[in-house]
Amino acid sequence: MQRNVHPSAARAATGLLMVAALGLASLAHAQTPAPKPAQPMSPTMSQAAPPVDPTFSAYSLVQTCKQRNDNVAQGQCVGAIRGIIHGYQYGVLFLAQRTTFPPNETQRVSLCLRDVPVSTIVDDFLADAAQVDDEALKHTPAEVAVLGSVHMHHACT
Repeated sequence: MQRNVHPSAARAATGLLMVAALGLASLAHAQTPAPKPAQPMSPTMSQAAPPVDPTFSAYSLVQTCKQRNDNVAQGQCVGAIRGIIHGYQYGVLFLAQRTTFPPNETQRVSLCLRDVPVSTIVDDFLADAAQVDDEALKHTPAEVAVLGSVHMHHACT
């Protein structure tokens, strides 16, 4: 028997898995001590996390969302944040339907956003990002920063 999976659900799950893999890879890389090089490393080599698409880094999203008087920028900001959140929620739902999680695990990773305006999520994200150095934001994927902010303020408990 063959399962029919809606293409958007598959994309959402793939996106969630990519974000999770990137986060785990970054975490694993951050926890692994750097090897002692026999000779000095060239300045072009990076010891930091994998490269981030500069057009969709946390920094670029913050810059877009800060443009309060620009309707196009605000539309891009809201669209990006809604897309990240919807993709994540569909990914959690998709995975929860296809595997068995330990008790309460689905609730732990879910977001409780009932009656929360997107403007509140944007404001929370901007406030959280203001506490982080711009260089760190440039090396952080927008998805990771947005989901981290949303989980901090709107996690299901």
